[in-house]
Amino acid sequence: MMKRIALIAGLIAALAAIPAAAQTADGKQASPAVSQDAATIKVTLLGTASPAPRPDRSGISTLVEAGGLRLVFDAGRGVPVRLWQLKIPVGSVDALFLTHLHSDHVGGIPDLWMTSYIPAPYGRRSKPFKVIGPTGTKAMMTAIRQAFAEDGQIRIADEKISEEATEVDASDFAKEGVVFEKDGVTVSAFKVNHGEAIKPAYGYRVDYGGHSVVLSGDTKYDENLIEHAAGADLLIHEVAMARPEIAGGPVQSRILGHHTLPAEAGRVFAKVRPKMAVFSHIVLLSTKDVPEPSLDDLVAETRTTYDGRLTVGEDLMSFTIGDGVTIESVSQ
Repeated sequence: MMKRIALIAGLIAALAAIPAAAQTADGKQASPAVSQDAATIKVTLLGTASPAPRPDRSGISTLVEAGGLRLVFDAGRGVPVRLWQLKIPVGSVDALFLTHLHSDHVGGIPDLWMTSYIPAPYGRRSKPFKVIGPTGTKAMMTAIRQAFAEDGQIRIADEKISEEATEVDASDFAKEGVVFEKDGVTVSAFKVNHGEAIKPAYGYRVDYGGHSVVLSGDTKYDENLIEHAAGADLLIHEVAMARPEIAGGPVQSRILGHHTLPAEAGRVFAKVRPKMAVFSHIVLLSTKDVPEPSLDDLVAETRTTYDGRLTVGEDLMSFTIGDGVTIESVSQ
């Protein structure tokens, strides 16, 4: 009898030592905290699309995990869905950074913000939603909060969440430099060229533990980006392409003129020489008569100017930056 009691007590103690994880009705378990090796950076492509509403690619967004922090860059459509596919609570995001204020980069913000404070395993934010971006960000977030104020008021009254959980902490920056520092993680912003009428537009560099990832944002070929990406382990860059028979059309040429062509991106990669180059925010143009280029076409054009490691990004693809850069794909 005493042996049985001792065995049961031992099992209880062992179970108590296992970190608790929230569980949903469908059996998913939430990841309660960032778990990774010291001095590594994990980067996950939450969405890799352009403004085009595609079933295979969510709106542009990238998750960077470093130093125990979860940082999201841009918030296109579908961000909360992708986060929860990874069993990451939306409420666990420490900060959102915006490259610029085009709709495909900000359209998912209301969902990301409001889902985060719902008192369910996928939400449970307990502090204000932190947003950092170029000039105009603070005004936009004030308007978003006003537009959806009723939701927060209802949930405070009905679900007894704290008012603080529904608040927004937004800030602007107007020049290049460090925009965030915490727990050894540094986020720096640098200007990029998305076109004369599309200003401000920025890219970001995240440094942690001697490693770094650079996110181009939306840009044409830009020497300033090359300068700020020097020494980066991972370079995630946008790209745009159309088949030759339509590339000179008025609509297509305007779009292509705001973005980086594959061979131009190859020149960027060749100058930076990252351990890994990745395409995201993939713009593939078509018409009713001319199909979009294939991903093989995209790679072939890039290979005319770059011979290093290259990956065409997919939603939920992740990269771990340590001594090298490793890739992992998650089934959607």
